[in-house]
Amino acid sequence: MFEVLTDSFRTAVNKIRFSDDEKSLKNALENLKKALLKADVHHKIVRDLLKQVEIETKAKGIGQVNFLRALKTNLTQILTVPGRQGFVYASKPPTKVLMVGLQGSGKTTTTVKLANYLKLKQKKVLVVACDLQRLAAVEQLRQLCSANEIDLYFEENGNPLTIAKNALKKANEGLYDVVLVDTAGRLAIDAELMDQLEAIKKETLPDEIFYVADSMTGQDAVRSAVSFHEKITLSGVILSKFDGDGKGGVALGIAEQTGVPLRFVGVGEKVADLEHFIPDRIVNRLMGEGDLETLAEKTGSIINEQQAKAITKKIKKGEFNFNDFLEQMEQMKKLGSMKSLIGMIPGLSSVAGKLQDVDMENSVEMKRIKAMIGSMTKKEREDPELLNNSRKRRIAEGSGLSQVEVNRFLKQFANAAKMAKKFSGKKGMQDLQNMLSQNKHAHLR
Repeated sequence: MFEVLTDSFRTAVNKIRFSDDEKSLKNALENLKKALLKADVHHKIVRDLLKQVEIETKAKGIGQVNFLRALKTNLTQILTVPGRQGFVYASKPPTKVLMVGLQGSGKTTTTVKLANYLKLKQKKVLVVACDLQRLAAVEQLRQLCSANEIDLYFEENGNPLTIAKNALKKANEGLYDVVLVDTAGRLAIDAELMDQLEAIKKETLPDEIFYVADSMTGQDAVRSAVSFHEKITLSGVILSKFDGDGKGGVALGIAEQTGVPLRFVGVGEKVADLEHFIPDRIVNRLMGEGDLETLAEKTGSIINEQQAKAITKKIKKGEFNFNDFLEQMEQMKKLGSMKSLIGMIPGLSSVAGKLQDVDMENSVEMKRIKAMIGSMTKKEREDPELLNNSRKRRIAEGSGLSQVEVNRFLKQFANAAKMAKKFSGKKGMQDLQNMLSQNKHAHLR
């Protein structure tokens, strides 16, 4: 995310080449101003930010380090809005959340992403389909919930108010932890939309009202958020499509102009691509410094310590099989987009912006591998050593592939398992470093 802004910030910092050079500071600030305005940050926010950065840089002494420190501090302050952070549960379940926003903002998809986020935290979640305004909205929600094993409440006929009321009754009876109500959006804010939202709010008495804003719409998203807040009082904002770079400054505008805390950000198209909004971590990524904390939390929520130890033990013993392989692929899928994950690694954020995302689930190679493994018997999946030529021929025929392709995959799997076993030992990291060093020298020769 924010690739253009990140590059612009680097350029601004590099303008300051000498200490106590006011001309270079002026050039850096001018470069920063152009970048922020281009990213659709409100001109008043840009003016105040630049003024404060200039004052603090001069006070500490003009130089790259002080300029960068002042910029990071002030960006973090703008994004830090008093109020609740992340997801806050009600003292008495279920926690009731109204999901609101304009049509096309990604509200329905974001509702499912939030449900999945909570499900990974072992919460029982019920999604409620109250968007009866948009054609096929209920069907979209039904398909998304079904694909991700999330409970959905909907009615073929009825009005949003009745549906919300009946859904809450089911949630109480079913001992659900959280209820997410997907309300109707409009192409523009109108009296009918607001009246309907106010009626649902009165009926459900929600603990939270989350406004979903499309990051790509820039100042339009800010103005809409302000209008919704004035009418129904928002408790949080979720920025969708935050991985797009067109209007990256919308986060600054919404935080400063609405006074409503940013709670989550959608950073990709996959259901796992939703992250808790933490200002200093977002600023670190904005500055191209990565976000290892979020990466660790994300992987920790999917792969627990016990699972990791069990897999490591199997690898060390050379017992890693095809069932383990498929299980690990499923775990990786839950982490979200590879582009987003790479962007969290310090030094690789600029690389992530240039990468096309890897769809591990739907790639041609992955489909072929699944077909091959699906054509194996239970014993063959558990013990790759059983695969002789006759078995390989049968697998090739069953998966609709050639035996050459089957042999190639099996060889790659065996080599990968062998290498993993080698590097899982006590001297694993040292062996890996030696191998990388040898490859580097060979390349230079």
